[in-house]
Amino acid sequence: MSDAAALMDRMYRRQRYIYDASRKFYLLGRDEMIDGVNARAGDSVLEIGCGTGRNLIKLARAYPQSQCCGLDVSQVMLDTAAASIARAGLQQHIRLAQGDATNFDAQALFGRARFERIVISYALSMIPPWRQALSHAIDALAPGGSLHIVDFGDQAGLPAPFKAALNRWLAAFDVTPRATLQSELTDMAEKRDVRVSTAGRLRGYALLGIVERRAPV
Repeated sequence: MSDAAALMDRMYRRQRYIYDASRKFYLLGRDEMIDGVNARAGDSVLEIGCGTGRNLIKLARAYPQSQCCGLDVSQVMLDTAAASIARAGLQQHIRLAQGDATNFDAQALFGRARFERIVISYALSMIPPWRQALSHAIDALAPGGSLHIVDFGDQAGLPAPFKAALNRWLAAFDVTPRATLQSELTDMAEKRDVRVSTAGRLRGYALLGIVERRAPV
């Protein structure tokens, strides 16, 4: 087991039972991201950092003609996800695998190297080498595919006391908002021949981003 997997398993061994009930109050923008995925019939959809499977279940229900896959480094979270997916009756529509967001082998794990849609929801703020994870996700996009991201934003418009309290609280869960996420995405647009669009929410509390790989002419 990798150090990252062991850390996440320790953190979520008990938290996973209350994760969805507690996180709905501050992991904002997830459903807006899912609505924007617009997966087509036959598309493959991968969630990196799928956690308890909450988003995967919503994706499978929103896009029933797509095949959904979920990747997470934590086995205990994947166990919870598998149970939730079974209760929802979606085992035939969702595949799960354990892997590191920075170096997973999609072909070995899921039988395909590229995905038409990839989503990352509040995971980059928990991955120390988050730029590497972001780059690897773009590599896994099929031509014409899109990567959909939601995470904490730069918090530029938040009142200073609220911002300070929020970041102290997030730090207790090893969460670090990536204040430069928007600029990193812009830089990648120039270096990787992809199109990028971003939108802030709630005075910078959250950032939604879409990275589109160009389709061959």
